[in-house]
Amino acid sequence: MTTAPTSETSESRLLSPTYAATTVGMFALCAFVAFEATAITTVMPTVAAQLDGVGLYALSFAAPLASGVVGMVAAGGWSDRRGPVVPLALALVLFASGLVVCGLAPTMEVLVAGRILQGLGGGALTVCLYVLVGLIFPAALRPAIFTSFAAAWVLPTLFGPALAAYVAHVAGWRWVFLGVVVMVAAAAALVAPALRRLDARAAGVAAPRSRLAWAVVAAVAVLGLEMLGSRRGAVALLMVVAAAVALVAMARLVPAGTLALRRGLPAVIGTRGLLSGAFFCGETYIIFVLQERWGLSAGVAGLALTGVGLSWTAASWLQARLARTLSDRGAMVIGSVLVLAGSLGLTTAVVLHVPAPLAVATYVLAGTGMGLAYPRTSVAMLADSGDSDRGFNSSALSIADSLGGALTISASGVVFAVATRSGGDEFALAIGLGTAVAALAVVAASRTR
Repeated sequence: MTTAPTSETSESRLLSPTYAATTVGMFALCAFVAFEATAITTVMPTVAAQLDGVGLYALSFAAPLASGVVGMVAAGGWSDRRGPVVPLALALVLFASGLVVCGLAPTMEVLVAGRILQGLGGGALTVCLYVLVGLIFPAALRPAIFTSFAAAWVLPTLFGPALAAYVAHVAGWRWVFLGVVVMVAAAAALVAPALRRLDARAAGVAAPRSRLAWAVVAAVAVLGLEMLGSRRGAVALLMVVAAAVALVAMARLVPAGTLALRRGLPAVIGTRGLLSGAFFCGETYIIFVLQERWGLSAGVAGLALTGVGLSWTAASWLQARLARTLSDRGAMVIGSVLVLAGSLGLTTAVVLHVPAPLAVATYVLAGTGMGLAYPRTSVAMLADSGDSDRGFNSSALSIADSLGGALTISASGVVFAVATRSGGDEFALAIGLGTAVAALAVVAASRTR
């Protein structure tokens, strides 16, 4: 596929007349996907309470992560074969449809179904936007547009929680979902003219269908893990089968040796997945526990996410400044240790019921660790990749990221449900599972080169 001529001598600014609408539209689409990921964390305790669905609370977070992997794999293969226009349009429809289903959901089960649609669309949308960058923008502008994408993911962590809490208070939590639909349509309209200028392309090399099949198997197994494990009786033991199937499927989507944390590239991919699992397990529950145990409002509790956004951004900037003096392995080890310390601190804070600001500070510490380690997993992956496997390894890193988070959150939902029935401290045990995963992340990081 080619575009209308975009030579290196053409206007070389993202906001020049040639690229302004496309830049703003793509930035907005990224920001809306990120906003939904952040905003839902703020309002989900309220949603679960009103829909009488606390038992599906964790699944509402794990579902879009799991289905997002299917969206990523499907959109990547489709874009390679036929170009990104049609998969992008379908991704937008799925994402918007998921928002509508969630916003109108009469039960928690329907909301989880909407979240699955959201994840499919969001995962595919992200891949399609990255493909479009290579087709629409000249090489000189690509670093700048990718920087804008990074900003689009950071900004919602700063303003999203407060905005979501305000919208939920004034208009109701349903408008946190429904209000974004119109904005997604407006952003898509800005990108549409650039899509019409793309030439049709001949069919490319078809990606192995087995890859998509394994992604579907992994997603279904992750969803089944919590749905089975949260039930009573012998049927709950089937969660062991679901977990095993999920791990087998994941092993087919990442480099050999990843699940065993083999030294080198497999350990890098493993570190990314384990960091994601540990950190986002804490994110799933921190707003919930701040409201339930400390009695904070959604708006005040959401400040925890804002603090994490700031700490993650600051640490990410710091690791970039120290690129020549801090090795990739060093950054990943230090970052993993900080995530472990933050997760352990949050678990302890829940058990001891320390003042709320101290509990938030532990989670902010984990955000600092993510800012240090997370970018270096990408750098280390590229350093360990060649021309023949760079694409596969890049995809594997994203898949490990999503499935690592989905598996941990789904398992934490099982722990939460069992602890609730048995009279244990459900929040401490669920977050404690994330702490155990963080400990594995430290081990994995120490085995990278």
